This record gives sequence, structure tokens and C-alpha cells, in this order.
Amino acid sequence: MISRLTAALSDRYTIERELGAGGMATVYLAEDIKHRRKVALKVLKPELAAVLGAERFVQEITTTAALQHPHILPLFDSGTADGFLYYVMPFIDGETLRGKLDRETQLGIDESVRIASDVASALHYAHTHGVIHRDIKPENILLHEGRPMVADFGIALALSAAAGGRMTETGMSLGTPHYMSPEQATAEKEITARSDVYSLGSVLYEMLTGNPPHTGASAQQIIMKIVTEDAAPVTRLRKSVPSNVAAAVAKSLEKLPADRFESAKAFADALSNTGFTVSDARASSGTGGMLRRGTGNGRMTIALASVAVLATAVAAWALLRPTPPSPVGRYAVVLDSTAQLAYRGLEPGRLALTPDGLTLVYVGNRGDGYASDNQLFVRPLRSLEVHGLTGTLGASRPAVSWDGSLVAFNLGITSMSLAVIPLAGGPAITLADSGVASGPAWGPEGFVYYLNRTGMIRRVSGSGGPIEDVVQIAAAPSGGMYRWLTILPDGRGALVREQDGARLDNARSDDAQYSLHVVDLATGKLGATWPGMAAHYVAEAKALVYVLPDGTLMTVRFDLSAREPRGRPQSLAAVVASRVGEADLDVAGGMLVYALQGTAGKEFMGWANRTGGAPQAVDPAWGDTEFESFMLSPDGTRLAITVGGGGDKTADQEREDPREDIWIKQLDRGPISRLTFGGEGNSNPSWTADGQYVSFSSLRGGKRKLWRRRADGVGEEQLIADAGRDIMEARWSADGTWLLVSVAGPPSLDILAKHLGVDSTLKPLLAEPHNELKPALSPDGKWLAYISDESGTAQVFVRPFPMVQAGKWQISLDGGSDPLWSADGRELFFRTTDGDELLVADMARGPALADRRMLTRAAPTAGFELNREDRMFEVSRDGRRFLVSVDGSEDKTGNLVVVQNFIVELRAALAAGKAKP
Repeated sequence: MISRLTAALSDRYTIERELGAGGMATVYLAEDIKHRRKVALKVLKPELAAVLGAERFVQEITTTAALQHPHILPLFDSGTADGFLYYVMPFIDGETLRGKLDRETQLGIDESVRIASDVASALHYAHTHGVIHRDIKPENILLHEGRPMVADFGIALALSAAAGGRMTETGMSLGTPHYMSPEQATAEKEITARSDVYSLGSVLYEMLTGNPPHTGASAQQIIMKIVTEDAAPVTRLRKSVPSNVAAAVAKSLEKLPADRFESAKAFADALSNTGFTVSDARASSGTGGMLRRGTGNGRMTIALASVAVLATAVAAWALLRPTPPSPVGRYAVVLDSTAQLAYRGLEPGRLALTPDGLTLVYVGNRGDGYASDNQLFVRPLRSLEVHGLTGTLGASRPAVSWDGSLVAFNLGITSMSLAVIPLAGGPAITLADSGVASGPAWGPEGFVYYLNRTGMIRRVSGSGGPIEDVVQIAAAPSGGMYRWLTILPDGRGALVREQDGARLDNARSDDAQYSLHVVDLATGKLGATWPGMAAHYVAEAKALVYVLPDGTLMTVRFDLSAREPRGRPQSLAAVVASRVGEADLDVAGGMLVYALQGTAGKEFMGWANRTGGAPQAVDPAWGDTEFESFMLSPDGTRLAITVGGGGDKTADQEREDPREDIWIKQLDRGPISRLTFGGEGNSNPSWTADGQYVSFSSLRGGKRKLWRRRADGVGEEQLIADAGRDIMEARWSADGTWLLVSVAGPPSLDILAKHLGVDSTLKPLLAEPHNELKPALSPDGKWLAYISDESGTAQVFVRPFPMVQAGKWQISLDGGSDPLWSADGRELFFRTTDGDELLVADMARGPALADRRMLTRAAPTAGFELNREDRMFEVSRDGRRFLVSVDGSEDKTGNLVVVQNFIVELRAALAAGKAKP
């Protein structure tokens, strides 16, 4: 058989050895040739395959392949080969729960409950997707680094459906007798999710007591007991089982499905709820019939005293004996699909754990991905439920207080204000409304600390009150900026992150070097220094965990009293999402949570086709740069582009970090030359109609004004417009007779215009109470397209020009941004508010009759970058291609990893100089 099987699967799998055999299948260790990975190849017994419909089996098993859960072993493959029916799952280098029970008989109560709760989580997920396991047993629960994974999900259902009710012909039954529910044992046709609850209750019963609820010399005896007898209460066999756990087990083993828990989730909740009870006395009658009452003689008293002494001795031994270390578990966290980790307009620094390590607070997004829709969400790690914290729209960089009751956070994308909100929900209060240049850091006595832009550490009570200056940090060694802070547990020192001043004007801001410094909070003097970004002190290990600029997770011993690292840093072999000095991780309660580093690619300028397909790089050698606003020259041969900066920022935020300059790129693969110097917030380039000049907005002098320079770089820069408010961008009419600019508030973003040769100053064109921005004149100068949020959502509108009060038409339906006219004026292109869908409106018959349709969409892991106030979208002269900035490093999936009992791994790394990957 083995030689025939090997030959039949030789093009796909190399069979190495047999791992084991059960009643229905033989399991082999095999090599997946295509993917070069070890797999578990399960081949159904020939006698079973003979009576099954092969095609139906493969069809049925395929329905379970979509199940994706941290505690479900996924299905890789299934099929037929030379008469064999097989299915393929990952090979887990561990043991089954059966193997562990055979070796240990009984498991610890906490471990048993944890395993059962994790399996219940997997069952609940499958049940909500319409899949019932039907064969939960210790043999189907694999333990990988202590983490349970349920195997053979849906196999029993597939076998039953494929056999068409002929399973009795095989001499086998679905389900193992010890763990069958009564309805399975009596072969009822309708099996519900409550059957799996019964089976899981039976498995938990065995983990606690050492035996399944019902045993017997034969399968018939076991089935008879399942149907007719009640299981003995677990407390009769193990008195130390908590009453709520005993009650939950009793309820899960009820004969009638309707008397059991309505879901696997409800079962898991009862196991963790110390107040859970059931009225049935069987759950708690742990000593019935064990001792007789009222013997009336002294011998019983002596006997009981002896028992008490013995019990005391045993208890003392149990307390004094060394506790074996808990196993380290590493698993992915699946976030609610409606509240994924925020990814657009926000750098890392999105995660925080409560001090006990059991609850995750993160920055998520329930909108279209736009940064203004970011919000704080709370996810208990022992639950699948997520809830948002009302009043935290626009939040970033959460930090949980030392007592776990409050969450401090920044409001704004790059931390301009500071607020706090109760973790349990309630109104948010503002602690500092300006001058905040770092994320919040909690310190002793409930104070929230932060940095201002000059390097002053400040603090304010978490309940609100006056802001106090703590200490001015000594000048950074490189002349750079301090932009990250954490307070050490003794309250006498802090850690800060410095960005190398020599690289502040480097266009490739992601390459900037970062270092960590220890700061004395009494004097502001700098202590030890080492390369790194965010760091966390772990008191249990007396060590720091920190992230290198490339995302590598490191640890080093740290002497808190001396405030110095000790010994040699060690790698923890994890790659954490990190960018521009921030990192996505937190450590608390012995747990580590981090976001995986994105691997989709580098940011690049690309041409997107109106017919779809992946964008093609303008120049493959030109990438991994922070691109911002850009515009094509009138003849389409050159690109004026902003390089540097940090994305979707307000004018105040750009004043804090203004590293931007204008460059000119010859298309497609020509040279790139610098047009402006100094990095003084030079952005939003715009070509004059003749292509001779490039105008741009600049922060020089403290307020954004409009400047220009010859596109070939000859001559000096010239100031051409000062609106008295920050000028965000400018657009010149095709005939060179009009200049339109959008300006910042207060009170709102407005559009101003100047008729060249007629007006002496810029005059209000659209200055309504809401925001208007991104003006775009049609080539013939008759129509003005722009963005307005008058309806609460940014939409594209068109008005006649220059008589803008003569009419108004909304062009976009579900939000819009970046309107652009085709060269002939017959089409108006725009993007959705998340930037990833490109649309067109046919304007040939005028705006009132515009016909809209989508042209193309960005790939899920390579979004088209979008800034609220800066234009990052262009169209070629022929209208067939669109220039976009493609951020291949955006990870929209929000993949998170939790390392349970991380302290064990951390101590091992510090002791042995290495850590397990």
C-alpha cells in the first residue's frame, strides 16, 4: 500500500514515514514539494474509501477549508489519487492532548480550563460559519507550544455526507464513544452545535478527573451509560475544582441539548465566571456518600485529625515545591473585520496592553481607512468581542495607566494634543490641547508625562489639572529631536528616543537613525545610549525590551538603580512593525503583543491603468522614499514632486517636523534634480501654464506662503503670494490668467482666487462655513471642481467659473477626493476618500448629466496614498494612465501576534544568549 500511495502522490508529496493510525485514517509525515514544508498527510482506510463517494467527499471537505482561526488546524489540500482519499494539514511538531493525558492522567485546573476555553473559541468560530466538528476528542486536539489546535474540523461531516448514510457499512461510527453526545449515540439525524459542547465538556471532565464521564468494557456499555446515566460530579473526584467550573461541566453534559449551553462561547464564559452556578445539585455535591455523619466516638475524631495533619503537610509541600515554568505560547490575534488595525495616515505605536496583559487597546478604523475615522478599540485577549471607546475619533498612541483604569492618547495624526478616557468607557477629557510632541507615558501617582517640541518633559494628572514642567532634557548629541518617552518604574528616570539631527533634512526619512537615551528626571542629564526606538522595562526579568530601526526585537539586562544596561543585548528573533521611529508592541503581565512587519514592498511612484492591473513603476530604481504632493508638467514630460515629510499632517504639525523639498523628475526613467533646499516645509508644487516655473507652498518665515522658482533651477526663489493664512496649494489656469489657492483655517479651509493683471490680491472665491479645498479648473476655464465636506463627508462638487454662485452639482456619490480634468475637459477623474478607487465622471453633457463609473482599484496590500490637504493623483495627457504613489508596505490586514508567558522566553534569552524564534 505504501509504495502505491508514494507513487500516486509523488508529484505533490514525498512521504517520509507513518506517524500513526486510527479507526478511519492513517497519518503520514510528508514533504509538500511545491511549498517545501512538512505536512500531515491523512489517508482514509481503504475499506472506508470503498463505500464513500470520492467526489462528494472532496466536495464536502472543501467547505471547511475556509476556516481560519488561531486554534483551528487549517486544511491545506484534499483529493483522490489511485483510489486513495486523502486530506492534508500542517504538521505540528508537538503532541496530542491524548498523549499528554496518557502521560500525566490529570492536568492542572488552570491549564485544563485554558485548553477548554481555547477549543471553545475555535468551536464557536466554526459554528458561526455553519460547521460542526462532530468528533471532538483528545486525539483531535494538538498541543503546539502549549497552545491547542483542533484538527479534522469538518471531516466527520464530510464523511457522513459522502457516505450518504451508509457509514454502518464500514463497521465504523462517527465520533468516539467516550465523547459522543447522547444524540450522536442514538444516531439522531439532526446534530447541532450543542453536540460539540457536550464532547468538549467530556474532554474537560477527563482533563480534570483523569477519566471521561462514562467508561465501560465495550462501546455498547459506554453508549448505554451516556444515554441513561448521569456523570459523577467532577468535585466528587477532585475536590479542588472551583464550583463555577464544576457547574459549567455539569451543564455541558446535560442529556437534552436544550439544557446545555446555547453556544461554545457561553461555555467558555461560564468557565471564567467565578459567579456561575446551576440549580442542579449534581454540580456541587462533591462528597455525597464519602463519609458517614455522627459516628459519636473518639476514633473518628482522631482519624479526622490525622487526615487534617496529612492534608496540611501535603498542602505545605505543594506550596514549597518549585513550580515548573508555564509553556510559551505564540498565536495570532484575529481582529474584528469591522475594526481592523488602522493603517492609513498613522505610523506604528498603535498598541497597548493593560498591566495584567489580558486586554489589548489598539487604534482601529471602522470607516473607509481615513485617519479621521481612527478610533480606540478594546479587545480582551480571552474574548472574540471588540468594542470601541466613544469619544476617541482621531486617536493615536494609546497608553494604559499603571492601575489599568485609564487610557491616555494623542489626538491628531502626529500628536498635537493629549487626552484621557476611562478604559471601561465614559467621557474623554483633554489634558493638554497643544504643544505635545510625543505619545503619552504614565508615571507614578497617576501622572501622564509627555515631551514638547523643545525637549522639555512635562506632566499632568490623569484626572486633569495644571501642566507642570518636569525637566529640560540636555541637548541631543547629534542636534536632533526627542520624540518618544517612557517613564521608568521608580519615577526617577526616563527613556527617550532621539532622531539624528544630521538626517533631519534627508529626503529618505525612513533611513534616519534613532537612538535611545536614559534621562535623569531630576537634572535632565543624559545617561546610557544605544541604538533603538521604543523600549519597555520588564520588571519580572529586570530587563529592557526594545526595537531596532529595522524592526528587530532585542532585550538587554537593565540595572534600574544605576539606570544602565548590563551585559550584551540579545535578539528575540521577532520582526516588529516599525517606521519613522515608532514601533507596534507592548509588554505587560508577562505577555508580549506586536504587529508583524509589513512585507508587501517599498513605496514607489507608479502608473495605474484605467483598465485595471497592478501599477507599473515610473522608474524601478526610484523608490523607498517618502513621496508627498506632486504634479505633472503641462507637456507631461516632467514631474514636480514633494519628497520627505511624514504624510497627512496639519500645518501646525508640519511646523513641528517640516522636512520637505521639491524635486523635478524627468519621465519616465530620466534623472531627478532638486529644486528647493532647506527642507522648510516646501510642498504642493504646481506648474505655471507655460511650464517655465513651479510654484510651491513653503513654511519659511513661520507661515505658509506661495513661492516660485524656474523649473530648471536657475535663479532665486521668489515670493508671489501671502494670503495672511497658510496657503496649502495653488493651481494656475490653462491660459495663465487665473491663480487659485486653498488656504487653511481658522475658521475653515477656503478657496481664494486672483485674476492676474486685474486683481492685486487674492480674494475669497468659496469661503463657506465648511471646508473647501483642492480646486481644479477645467481646461477651457468654464468649470471649477473642488472638494467640500458640507454633507459631513468629503465629496467632489462642480460649479461654473468664475460665477461660482450660479450653480452647484455634486459629482461623487460615496465620498471623493483629488478631482482632475482630462486634457480635453470631457472627463473628470477623482478618487474615493480612502484613495484606493479611481473613478471617472463623463462631463461631455455638463455636470448635471454626469455619468460616473469606477475605473480601477488598488491591491489590498499596496494602497494608493492619499493626503487630506495635498494632491497625490495625476492623469496623463492622453487620459489613459494615472500617476499614484503606491505604498507597498501598507499592511491592511493588521496581523498581530501575542506571546503568552513571554517572560519565560525573555529569561531564557537573557540567560542563554539566544531566544526561540
